[in-house]
Amino acid sequence: AKYYQKNFEAIKYAFHNRFNRDIIGAFRRLQEEGLIEIITSAATHAYLPLLSRDSSINAQIKAAVQSYERLFGRKPKAIWLPESAYRPAYIAEDGHTRAGLETFLEQNDLHLFFSETNAITGGQPVGVAAGEVIGPYSEIKRRYVIPPNPAFQISERPATTYKPYFVSEASSEDHSDVTVIGRNNKTVMQVWGTTEAYPGDFDYREFYKKAGTSGLQYWRITDVKTDFASKDYYHPEWAAYKIDQHAEHFAHLVGDLLRDYQQQSGEFGFIASNFDTELFGHWWYEGVAWLGQVLRHLASIRDIELTTASEFIQRHPTKDGLHIPESSWGSNGTHFNWDNIETHWMWQPIHDAEVHMESLVARFPEANDDQHLLLNQIARELLLLQSSDWPFLITTGQAREYAIQRFNQHLERFNKLIDSLDSGAPDRSLAENYYELDKLFPEIDYRWFAALE
Repeated sequence: AKYYQKNFEAIKYAFHNRFNRDIIGAFRRLQEEGLIEIITSAATHAYLPLLSRDSSINAQIKAAVQSYERLFGRKPKAIWLPESAYRPAYIAEDGHTRAGLETFLEQNDLHLFFSETNAITGGQPVGVAAGEVIGPYSEIKRRYVIPPNPAFQISERPATTYKPYFVSEASSEDHSDVTVIGRNNKTVMQVWGTTEAYPGDFDYREFYKKAGTSGLQYWRITDVKTDFASKDYYHPEWAAYKIDQHAEHFAHLVGDLLRDYQQQSGEFGFIASNFDTELFGHWWYEGVAWLGQVLRHLASIRDIELTTASEFIQRHPTKDGLHIPESSWGSNGTHFNWDNIETHWMWQPIHDAEVHMESLVARFPEANDDQHLLLNQIARELLLLQSSDWPFLITTGQAREYAIQRFNQHLERFNKLIDSLDSGAPDRSLAENYYELDKLFPEIDYRWFAALE
């Protein structure tokens, strides 16, 4: 208990005195000093390939870019596509061509995103897309039988995750100005894998066993075959020793992989290891300390350079184009985690709301003050309705009832606001009260949802 008390007090002290109760400001300063690059994502982490209207994709990205600029004082250069989900251009059922996601990125001055490994190299999904990682992604593999979907798979090809590519169309040699970087599976699985990865070391803290009253975790993993009653107590000094060992091992792995690539290709390569942030400190308690040690070890290796993705692209410009298939880091690289037998019912209300939003923009090109207030809040509720968290939480079983409640709540607010708008006497207090509940996107413009097709 004293260990946790000391740890929590140190965190509290840092929050108040080192970071002045401003975490975003602390990250902003690190970026301004050139030490890190902060990228953006879609506004509410919407699963972009399954949105039915390009106007919604555009609005999700515009809202994200605007929020980023407000918080960090500059525009983002790169984006994390939610769930690493990408969709190329295709011909819709009505015969018109829907642009690939790179088109919307380029229109919003975003020129870099990351993809799942097999979207670059081809072949079978690996790592997180194969459900072989710690956390909720592996839970899905245990809950469902998920058949492979040939539409999401391409044959193995000589492309590599050690270099960037321009995103190009499948039937054309022309390419966009948007660069894609693939996740390096060899390094990621050393950290995130379910077997023989660092977090499974017997001296690290046991995640699942918690004290009944406090909820604190006082035990180490001990052994994979040891039941909860026989778990040994956690020894922070033992864990600290393993943290440094594993950090040094990871740094040498990175060095070996990059040297091998340079010897084989004659080019400078890079490694992008992408993780869910909650892995560090949550699923893997020691992960934050490990990450710090990794940076120290990498900085000490003379022929390895720590850099940001955008900085690498600037110094080593992208040369080759590559077609990226429809993909995600969901189960089998498909959309299953977000569209399945338990969540399919959610998508029709989302699609109906998208169409309705477009009609409102067309109907109110120049709204008065009251109308504008309601229309902006309607737009916020649609963004929240589109969050990929709701179907994901249902699929994993982590918070099923909460996710259903939130989804229905935003749909209800969306419809109530429209009813108020249609009444001819827009209820300002209704929109203001809804805004206070979430306080998101203060500078949103409902016209971002204008129809694009």
